[in-house]
Amino acid sequence: MRLPVASHAPLTLSRVLSAIADSLRRHPKRLTASLAMLLLGTGVTAFGVAPLAPDAADLPVRQVLEAIQPLSPQSAQAQMDALADFNFKLFRTESTRSSDRASTLLQRLNIDDTAAEVFLRTDPNAQLILTGPPGKNVTAEASENQQLLKLSMRWPTDDEQVFKRLVVERSSDGRFTSRIETAPYTRSARLASATIETTLFAAIDDARIPDGVGVQLAEIFSTDIDFRRALRKGDRFNVVYETLEADGETMRTGRVLSAEFVNEGKAYQAMWFQPPGQDASGAPLKGGYYTLDGKSLRRAFLSSPVEFSRISSGFSMRFHPVLQTWRAHNGTDFAATTGTPARTIGDGVVEFAGVQNGYGNVVFIKHRDNRETVYAHLSKINVQQGQTVSQGQTIGLVGSTGWATGPHLHFEVRINGVQQDPMTVAKQSDVVPVPAAALPQFRQLANGFRNQLQAAATIDQTRAE
Repeated sequence: MRLPVASHAPLTLSRVLSAIADSLRRHPKRLTASLAMLLLGTGVTAFGVAPLAPDAADLPVRQVLEAIQPLSPQSAQAQMDALADFNFKLFRTESTRSSDRASTLLQRLNIDDTAAEVFLRTDPNAQLILTGPPGKNVTAEASENQQLLKLSMRWPTDDEQVFKRLVVERSSDGRFTSRIETAPYTRSARLASATIETTLFAAIDDARIPDGVGVQLAEIFSTDIDFRRALRKGDRFNVVYETLEADGETMRTGRVLSAEFVNEGKAYQAMWFQPPGQDASGAPLKGGYYTLDGKSLRRAFLSSPVEFSRISSGFSMRFHPVLQTWRAHNGTDFAATTGTPARTIGDGVVEFAGVQNGYGNVVFIKHRDNRETVYAHLSKINVQQGQTVSQGQTIGLVGSTGWATGPHLHFEVRINGVQQDPMTVAKQSDVVPVPAAALPQFRQLANGFRNQLQAAATIDQTRAE
């Protein structure tokens, strides 16, 4: 089929398209058949040719040679000089041991440097490395010939915002200098989850969670869960907590940011929140733990006068170890080592501080609504009669004075002169909601913590699988 194009007219795209359209109108069947044959032929060709492609191994190999311009003598010498001047720096970290001397520590750091050893033995700042408790991490930077270039060590301070850093450094003239610096922590959040098989701390150990997190969990949920008697196998928790890092080294555990504890099938949730604004004195408002729907977990009374510890005897009858008779034990004994801080469970006024019969060194604190608390067998009393005290304030140290066979804190809660179970009193004390003005910010944070706790829950599930 030929396209009707005049021989004397120039062949343009518009003329070709016009001719095709004219042929389609006059010979539609012929053009359709031609196109079908064309497509069919193409399909058959594609089907038949594809398997007949040549094997790559049979393709000819062509070698290409290109001339490379050699470096000039000056450029070659410059590169050789740069390589000759290059020095490797080696880094290594070791923990100090109780038996360490300067020589043994440097040997484990793979450093052979007599001048460095002498400096570590004689410099007052450098001596901090080997004094005090062992287990301090020391990082060394050494040359390729095992000479010390720089050594550093970090340790925490009483201030949770900063840490101390010791730096020993070799100057260009080969002499060593030392300095102690203060630097802020880097804070990061970690997710963790665990299931109770025996005890809270056994679960924490299995999940490699710091002990400080377990103590905080017991404190946060202490008025809802009796961690001394009510934990069951299968209880579980999810937690988001801070770590404080010094130059990449985890130095201490920070605050628990949010947590969920499932006890006997009932879930309890908490999050840390500090309301914006200031109090009447101009100080920032105090932060605290709240449920995720906005109720404060801080109550008028704590459930325990010491941080979470094993309980030795509860609110019940017992065989008195000194009098050798069965007596009503209208209090709670907290097993703790001598010197453990004893704290008041609520705001009040010291009614008595001194020695009294079988109580030994004892403190009585008067609270509102005719409530009174008793802290007995103390090794030391830190308050005086008539003194005002605040919830959580240390009022003495655990001991074994009076009728005590070993160090512990005997604790009583009395209402109108009648002893009560401290756990019950704590649960019945007042709670405070989030201030109304802070609710929008609180809800936004709460949504984020919910997502984090859900992510933390998957950790324990993955570990179990």
